[in-house]
Amino acid sequence: MCGRFNLITDAQGLVEFFNVLYCPELTPRYNIAPTQEVPAVVLIEGARQVVMLRWGLIPSWARDPGIGNRMINARAETAATKPSFRAAFRRRRCLIPASGFYEWQTRSDGKQPYHIHPAGGGLMAFAGLWEHWEAQGQVLRSCTILTTAANVTIAPVHDRMPVILDRADHAAWLAADASPEVLQALLRPCAENWLVADAVSRHVNSPANDDPACIQPLTQ
Repeated sequence: MCGRFNLITDAQGLVEFFNVLYCPELTPRYNIAPTQEVPAVVLIEGARQVVMLRWGLIPSWARDPGIGNRMINARAETAATKPSFRAAFRRRRCLIPASGFYEWQTRSDGKQPYHIHPAGGGLMAFAGLWEHWEAQGQVLRSCTILTTAANVTIAPVHDRMPVILDRADHAAWLAADASPEVLQALLRPCAENWLVADAVSRHVNSPANDDPACIQPLTQ
């Protein structure tokens, strides 16, 4: 799964990496947690735009928006057919920018957090889905992150990881006319040498901690 991530960039960084014309002002986020708003790249009338979405997808048919708290991830293997996600999979796909994400390895002395990020630094894009929910005058736009089986790098820490799309595949994922076969083929683990996993302190365990200490590697 992916239950926490970070986005350490400014608006210009997103504009350049995702080829969008405009992005709202951003501040570095070191510990993004479910139910918080995150920037996402969506395709509207053929143009890429950055919008803010609540993390935790709320299906359009949901009676209670609280269901989104349990919908922070969607399994890549079943998202196209699962009732909660299939409409978004067909029509509302997005790119969720990130600099890194966190996973917790179960040990005899408790859970050890790891900061997992591109070996060369910089940004990456999670494959995401988004939805529009409206009831009794309340409107919410929300999203979920697709996950897949862990690659060799991540498997010692956790058995799942977010789908990280190659930059060359961003357009295919967003394309309105993409076939289910093309989309499914994109939902695979990234190359095993593309990420590194650094053990970090349990400071990151609390969502209230949103500072550079979250990504500071433990000294050996």
